[in-house]
Amino acid sequence: MTWPRPARTARVRGKPEVMVQRSRCICVFTFCLLLLAGRAAAQEKGDWFHIGTGLGVDKPRVAVADFAPRADNAKSHSQLFTQVVRDDLQFSGIIDLVSPSFYPTAVPSVPTELRNDDWITPQVNANLLAFGNLTESTSEVSISAWLYDVRSPSTQAVVGKVYRGAPTDAQVRKFAHQFADEIISRLSGGGPGIASTQIAFVSSRTGTKEIWVMDYDGANQHPLTSLKTISLTPRWSPDASRIAFTCFAQGPTGVVSPQICMYSVDANKTVSFPRFRGSNSAPAWSPDGSQIMFCSSMLLGNPELFVVDANGSRPKRRWSLSVGAAPTAISTFTSWSPSAATSAKSPATAARTSAPVGLPTAATSSSSPPATARARSGPCSPMAPRPISSP
Repeated sequence: MTWPRPARTARVRGKPEVMVQRSRCICVFTFCLLLLAGRAAAQEKGDWFHIGTGLGVDKPRVAVADFAPRADNAKSHSQLFTQVVRDDLQFSGIIDLVSPSFYPTAVPSVPTELRNDDWITPQVNANLLAFGNLTESTSEVSISAWLYDVRSPSTQAVVGKVYRGAPTDAQVRKFAHQFADEIISRLSGGGPGIASTQIAFVSSRTGTKEIWVMDYDGANQHPLTSLKTISLTPRWSPDASRIAFTCFAQGPTGVVSPQICMYSVDANKTVSFPRFRGSNSAPAWSPDGSQIMFCSSMLLGNPELFVVDANGSRPKRRWSLSVGAAPTAISTFTSWSPSAATSAKSPATAARTSAPVGLPTAATSSSSPPATARARSGPCSPMAPRPISSP
């Protein structure tokens, strides 16, 4: 009988197949591990900053005590300062804000009143405490603010600041933003906060489209321009001292057309800027603030990319998509690369319009800042974040 031999042959033939299947499973499992490790490393590398206390928690717990008014006339501003600081720290996402409902009855207003044991109880469990006081007169508000590590035996403040300025809501909010950014900077190893940044946007709530600004959280909204025409595409200069935007004004030929306008934050007014022939729109600052790129039809009648100095002098064509006098495409929506060695552009076919008149504008603001205050929104976007390096 020959039956047993084929059976042994079948088992021998089956063994390589099992080994191949096992090898495939091992390869797939190894690949999955490498993929997960690569994603984790990439995510860790892409983080803005890392935080930690070394105590087995992910975020430091920060308490913000009510800032004490030194007189009754300072109560409203002390409450405003306290609330803005809490909101800014909560929005930062890098700290765990302790709920005021867990705070002890007596809170300090000066360092000599601080009792660390009151803030490290199981109910509060804070790592750091922000506190201070506020004095106000008819001409000035003075705010003393501190941040202390309540788990350290050191009596040295982590942050200690004194702010003085006009006794207005806007000024008190500004000081609160600055104090919150100082805390974020210390806890993030020097990383900048966004609480002091502003957003420039377009609003028609006064009847015509004007350039407005607001704090990053949507508060303190107010107009910058009053040109009684159409203003679009505001863009902050890198040092946050100027805003270039598109306005409709008379050009060199007396015809009203889109032109590049300039607003000085330091002078608090619109300043002169050269007018060019044709349609000129969508300004974009170079990273060093020395040049402005924009879309212009000053030469051949179809929008092309031009570059001028920051004061509007020495215009020169940077990019053309024309052959002779015949347009092959339209260049719109310029944006500088971070190195300023090249510029990004959005070419469009000649059948498409490049005029920014039809772009949507922000009649109302958002309560949250851009996806990141550091992100560079498109130059033809009606909302533009103030550079994060601004004071």
